[in-house]
Amino acid sequence: MRAYLVGVGLAGVIGTAREVSLRSYRAFAARDPRVLIGVDPQGSWGVAELVGLMAERCGVLDDPRCVSGQDVIDPERTVAALDAFGERVGAVAQRGGTVLLGTGHPDRLLGFYAGLADALSAVGCTVLTPAQGRCVDITTRFGLRTCNLDYVRGVGVVRERSRERAGCATPVHSHSPLPVRVALGAAAEEGGMLPDLVIGDHGWVCGAGQLGFEAIGLADTDDPALFVGEAEGVVSVVVPLDDGVRADYYLPLTRYVLNRACLSQ
Repeated sequence: MRAYLVGVGLAGVIGTAREVSLRSYRAFAARDPRVLIGVDPQGSWGVAELVGLMAERCGVLDDPRCVSGQDVIDPERTVAALDAFGERVGAVAQRGGTVLLGTGHPDRLLGFYAGLADALSAVGCTVLTPAQGRCVDITTRFGLRTCNLDYVRGVGVVRERSRERAGCATPVHSHSPLPVRVALGAAAEEGGMLPDLVIGDHGWVCGAGQLGFEAIGLADTDDPALFVGEAEGVVSVVVPLDDGVRADYYLPLTRYVLNRACLSQ
C-alpha cells in the first residue's frame, strides 16, 4: 500500500502546491468560514501552529518560510490513518449501526465512498439518505449557489440547481458544512434514525463532528480544518492524501479499508 500511494501520487510528493496550502492556513488563522468548513476551533491556531500540526499529521515540511514547491505527505501516516479508518468502519459494521456518507469531491471520491456504502449495507447497516432533494443555499467566492441535496449509491452530494435538467445535473465540488447540517436536521425533525458514524470529506466531516457525531474522512494538505478537528477531538480519524488524482486510483483504498474492517467482498 505504501508503494502504491507514492506511485499514483496519493502520498509522497503530491499535486497540491505549497502556496495553496499556506493560503488555506492563513485563511484558517483568520477564521474564514470558507476554510473552517464547519469546525469551531477552540485553540489559537496561527499559521506557524497550523504548519506544525500539518507536519505532524501529514508529513509536510515544518517550516513556514518554505513558500513554494509541492507538498509532501508521508505514506506511513496515510497507511496508519487508513488502518484507524478501517477500524471505525469495522466497529459500526459489527454492531449493524447506522451510517451517513457524503462527499464534496464527487468527481474523484464518489466511488471510494460508494464501495463502503455497498459493503456496509450488505452486512446489515442502515445507510441513511435524509433530506433528499432538499434545497441548500451555499455561499461561495462566486456568490450564492443554490443546490439540491442528492444521494448517489448512498453517498450524499449536491447538484447545482440552476443547471439541473430533470434531476440529472452533475454533482458539484463543495466544502460547505450546510449539506450535512440539512441532512442531520431533516433526520432529527422526521424522528428517524441518526447516524452512528459519518464518513466523508470537507464539510460533511467537519459539520457532523462539530455537532457531536462521530466523523471520519479524507483530507488534503490544503484542508487544515479536518486535522484541527481531529487534534481537538471533534473528528475521529482523518486520512491525509491528495484528493485530486484520478477517481480509479482511490478504489484500492476502498479494498484496503474493507479488509481492515473485516468486510472484504
